[in-house]
Amino acid sequence: MVTVLIGADVCPIGDNLQHFERGDAETLFHDLLPVFRAADLVVANLECPFIERASPIRKTGPVFGAPTVCVEPLRKAGIGLLNLANNHIMDHGEAGLRTTLEACRRAGIATVGAGSNLEEAGRPFIREVKGVRIAVVGVAEREFSIAGPTAAGANPLDLISLVQLVRDKQAEWDHWIVLYHGAAEFQPVTPRVQRLCRFLVDLGATAVIVQHPHVLGGWERHGKGFIVYGQGALVMDEEIYRTREGFHDGFLVRLCLGPRKEAAFECIPFRQSKPPPGAQLLPAGEATLWRERMEAFSRRLSDPDAVEAEWLSFCEKHRHGALSSLLGHGRLLRWLNRRGWVERFWIGERRMRGVRNMVLCETHRELVQTVFDRWWYPPGGRFA
Repeated sequence: MVTVLIGADVCPIGDNLQHFERGDAETLFHDLLPVFRAADLVVANLECPFIERASPIRKTGPVFGAPTVCVEPLRKAGIGLLNLANNHIMDHGEAGLRTTLEACRRAGIATVGAGSNLEEAGRPFIREVKGVRIAVVGVAEREFSIAGPTAAGANPLDLISLVQLVRDKQAEWDHWIVLYHGAAEFQPVTPRVQRLCRFLVDLGATAVIVQHPHVLGGWERHGKGFIVYGQGALVMDEEIYRTREGFHDGFLVRLCLGPRKEAAFECIPFRQSKPPPGAQLLPAGEATLWRERMEAFSRRLSDPDAVEAEWLSFCEKHRHGALSSLLGHGRLLRWLNRRGWVERFWIGERRMRGVRNMVLCETHRELVQTVFDRWWYPPGGRFA
């Protein structure tokens, strides 16, 4: 059997940064290191570019970037593959992606999920280990990082392209794994995400791992495959989330893969950046309680009503903020709309019907996406 170990977000920021810069793998990964070294392949998501100089793009949300020397503790830890398909890999534009790819190449770490154009970004990582051929595909939801036909960036979540890839190549692989950077932060399980992940398993994926929500989302066995709805972060000391419940909890996914689609799944819990630096395994007693709690939570995923109810609760909490973002509200209007006043009394029902139609109709949404991609924020990071 081949052991593939998968961790989520690595981002050299906050109090962990100095240890990344010193190449201190022991301080960053503590007792996770023997677990890494026992695996045939260790995978993680790199949640920022490695840069030589800052060249931040204009976007919403935080902009991350770390010196190229920060790749060194990842090499020492034995991480062999970094997924770059995420919403931060283009935070410093094409130059930042270029230095990331070069730093990883020099360190002997393979990458997947990003490249100098859409074709390159979509190429799977393929490796044969002990006679078992494994493919890893990295995909990201469409934010400010997505590649274009001639523009550098991350591989988008494009089901048509993914189905075509699998149709053409799946016979050459014993197993394929999807690293999906998506879902909502702090709300990893949604009806759409669950349907998508189950579809990918039905298509033949051995595992689908969701890696964006920053919290634990549970897991399920679907058909012959495994789905993880959020692993937390691996090492990421993000200041705005330090007091957020659940942000410091994470787990590694260990897949044992054999020929003829044989597969087994295990979770290895840890706590990261609380306190910093780095990540450490949970003590045995805590780990037992953690597994009992997470298994109980994961059982709820088989109940569509429970998944729907949790999603509706999340949407109810964030609905006015979501509409403010859609309507381009500044700080004042966002504050006024915290209870929906701007929606009701300023925008009004007629205008909101128009907004609804542009967002929900597939062709209208394609028009809006093309306008933004072509004129307002094209792949490559420059406004036209």
